[in-house]
Amino acid sequence: MRRILIIYKRGRSDAAQLAEKLVTRLASSGFDASARENMADTGTFAPPPPPPMEADAIVVLGGDGTLLSVARQVEDRQIPIVGVNLGGLGFLTEISRERCFEDLENVLSGAYEIEERMRLRVGIQRQGHEVFSQTVLNDAVINKGALARIVDLYTHIDDCYLTHYRADGLIVATPTGSTAYNLSAGGPIVYPTALAMILTPICPFTLTNRPIILPASAVIRVDLDEKAQDVTLTCDGQVGHRLAPKDKIFIAMSPHPLKLIKPRSTDYFEILRTKLKWGQT
Repeated sequence: MRRILIIYKRGRSDAAQLAEKLVTRLASSGFDASARENMADTGTFAPPPPPPMEADAIVVLGGDGTLLSVARQVEDRQIPIVGVNLGGLGFLTEISRERCFEDLENVLSGAYEIEERMRLRVGIQRQGHEVFSQTVLNDAVINKGALARIVDLYTHIDDCYLTHYRADGLIVATPTGSTAYNLSAGGPIVYPTALAMILTPICPFTLTNRPIILPASAVIRVDLDEKAQDVTLTCDGQVGHRLAPKDKIFIAMSPHPLKLIKPRSTDYFEILRTKLKWGQT
C-alpha cells in the first residue's frame, strides 16, 4: 500500500488538522498521501455519483457515520478502509485518536488483517421499474413518519410469504449493523464476519413478531399496500427515499463486500466489553 487517501469528517477542524499531520508524516516515510474532506451524502434523495478514489487504502478520520458514508462512496471498488475514531462509540472506527500514529504505522508496515464485511443491495420497484438503489453496510430501515399510523409491511423471503408486519417499521441489518439500530430495537448481536441478514420489526403491533436471522443467500421482498403514506426507506441512517403506495423493496446480499483493515491488536470481544460495558458493575 503506497497510495494512501485520508478522508476526514466534514466540518471538523480537529479532523482536518490531524489529516494534515498524517499526510506530512506519511510523505516523510515515502508514501503517496493525500487528504480531503468527506463529501457527505445524507438526505432523502438519490445519492450523487461517488467521487474518484485512486488509492491503495483509505484512512477515515471521524466516527462510524463518516466511515459508513465513505463505504457507500467506495461502492464496488476493492479499496480497503481503516477508521480512526474521533466520534463516540466507534464500533467500526476502532483505532483511537491517541494510538493513531502508532497503529497506522503498524498497519502500513504490514501488521494488519483484512476482514470482509457483508453489505446489502437495496432497491425500490415502483410500477415495475427500479426507482432507487443503494449499497449499505449497516442496515436498511423502512419506517413511518412522525405523524403516520402503523405501517403494514407484507414480507416475503425467496418468494415464500413470511408474515404481515404491522409496526412502526422494519430493520434489515447486516452482522456489522447488528450493534446499531438493530440492537436498540431488541435484535441480536451477530459476529461481524458472519454471512447473515437480521430482520427486526420496530415496535410491532403483535408482540409475538420477533427478530429472525436469515441466510445471506436470502432475497427479502417487502410490499407496501395501497394505503401506505409518509413511509421512508433509510440506508445506513443517512440516505433515504420516500416510498409510495404499492412500492416493493428488494434486499439481498451485495456481491461486493467491504474490505476493512483491522490492526492485529484489536479484539472484537474486547470491543463489545468496552463499548457495551459488559461485565461491569
